[in-house]
Amino acid sequence: MAHISIPKHKIQSLTFDKFKFPLVKLLTLAPELHSRGDRPLKMTFEDQLNALVYFHLQEHKSARHLIQDLDENEFAKQNIAPDGGISRSSFSEIINGRGLEQLQFIFENLYNQAVGVLPKAHAELGDLVSIDGSLIDAVLSMHWADYRKNSKKAKAHCGFDINHGIPNKIFLTEGNGGERPFVSRILSKGQTGVMDRGYQSHKDFDLLQEESKHFVCRIKARTTRTIVKQNAIKPDSHVFYDAATLLGTPNQNQTKNPVRVVGYEISGVKYYVATDRHDLTAEQVASVYKLRWTIENFFKWWKEHLKVYHLIARSEYGLMVQILGGLITYLLMAIYCQEQFNEKVSIKRVRQLRTTILNELMNGQNLDRGNSNGNNIVKDQKNLKQAKT
Repeated sequence: MAHISIPKHKIQSLTFDKFKFPLVKLLTLAPELHSRGDRPLKMTFEDQLNALVYFHLQEHKSARHLIQDLDENEFAKQNIAPDGGISRSSFSEIINGRGLEQLQFIFENLYNQAVGVLPKAHAELGDLVSIDGSLIDAVLSMHWADYRKNSKKAKAHCGFDINHGIPNKIFLTEGNGGERPFVSRILSKGQTGVMDRGYQSHKDFDLLQEESKHFVCRIKARTTRTIVKQNAIKPDSHVFYDAATLLGTPNQNQTKNPVRVVGYEISGVKYYVATDRHDLTAEQVASVYKLRWTIENFFKWWKEHLKVYHLIARSEYGLMVQILGGLITYLLMAIYCQEQFNEKVSIKRVRQLRTTILNELMNGQNLDRGNSNGNNIVKDQKNLKQAKT
């Protein structure tokens, strides 16, 4: 009797497929990644993106850890790694040398998808973007990442969409890179940049107004203010100052256009905030500045729970590739949490996602199940296939 070989089922996770679903259509629209020689690509852009998302989602601690998983974990071998696997040296060459244009396309378009899914908070305050920089520890061999003697760091300059709770812009420089030049590049017309006092620049305040971009920026208490118009203060308010002023010293660094300054006190600390938003009450201006902390919370969460700064790249190009991979993973998580649980991103849901994927793989979930769950899998797999066409 002839031996009949029964083909092995591909190990799949319905939850992981759902998590990645927003990428399906975008992958067909992304700029094509071409091989630099005559040989076909060892690792396609889809393979590269899958590996980056898998790296951040599963908390790998190094490129070595990731490559080992791609080689030994059956699910990773079948669903993440390119056909035939990938060596650590080849992976390093790929991460440090290609895919940046495609990742930027995915990030920008995935952000637009997320905006259409996520609820909008603070709509009455306008389109708010918190702006800040975050230092990334580098190694001494990363010569481009100048910071201090015997210390290398890079700096990510990020815009964070406060209303939707997601990042929307990212730039990368050496650790000593100036932050102010990126404000105008991060903001679009009509948006309000929310910034700490390190971004105080009277020249930039004028420039932003000329570009129809708005700002709410904390300023130093000792900043010279020439009052143009004093605004009334509500009784019993935490606001003690509200005036249209010319900031700075005349004939030196004074603003050309009047800037509104709101002063308020919280827990014994006095804040002075400059803005061109005259449509808001003084109390609303104070509330907008308080929302700046959303970007600080994002940086903390992003570093701690997605392990985005466990370096798998050394070049500036490669580090940007890694960072975009982390941001894309965060956007996918934001969409997934909203659609599945009607919630914001939380470490609880990240851990639950990882556990669910692991349980599905351990249980050998596949398309041959004849129960209703199996029918749901078939339906979802058909949706994934249709999305690609």
